[in-house]
Amino acid sequence: MTLPGLTVVLASASKPRARMLEAAGIAFSIDPAAIDEPTVKASIRGQGGSAEDAAEALATMKAQQVAARHGDALVIGADQVLECEGEWFDKPVDAEAARRQLVALRGRTHELVTAVAAVRGHDVLWHHVDRARLAVRPFSDHFLDDYVDRAGEAAWQAVGGYELEGLGVQLFTRVEGNHFSILGLPLLPLLEFLRGHGVIVE
Repeated sequence: MTLPGLTVVLASASKPRARMLEAAGIAFSIDPAAIDEPTVKASIRGQGGSAEDAAEALATMKAQQVAARHGDALVIGADQVLECEGEWFDKPVDAEAARRQLVALRGRTHELVTAVAAVRGHDVLWHHVDRARLAVRPFSDHFLDDYVDRAGEAAWQAVGGYELEGLGVQLFTRVEGNHFSILGLPLLPLLEFLRGHGVIVE
């Protein structure tokens, strides 16, 4: 339960992240950040940074951008980077891009790096990074066409071109890692932080 008088803002338009916070009993508002993610990732990679560096930087930048317009509110930013055999993937922009990405991931194991950051005012109070491994099965072209058609926009609103909590679960043979982090938010560490900072009941 969120304590009265404390404002929490989610700096994301992600429906899965909002659903997780709602289900956990956190009272919050939503104010999405507007960050040029591909440019930030390209810059970090060009400087030799890791997927963890990119995810953490993006989560923090999102929270900082939104915190600048929310006074003393506690702002939560989050981001994911998909890495497959050294290649980083961006969120697909449409169904065809989602299809191409899933073809590239077919029969391979990739990693989802998920970061979360908490910012109040100008201060970065906390951040956390988690990593999961997902093995994509060698599905047929017929399955892929049917999947992209049936999944609709959900197929390209997530960084992997799938929603594990929905039809996308059929893409995998093995999933290793925290379920909440795979969905886009390392929820248990975040709840621990919120308890430790008096945002929710200890």
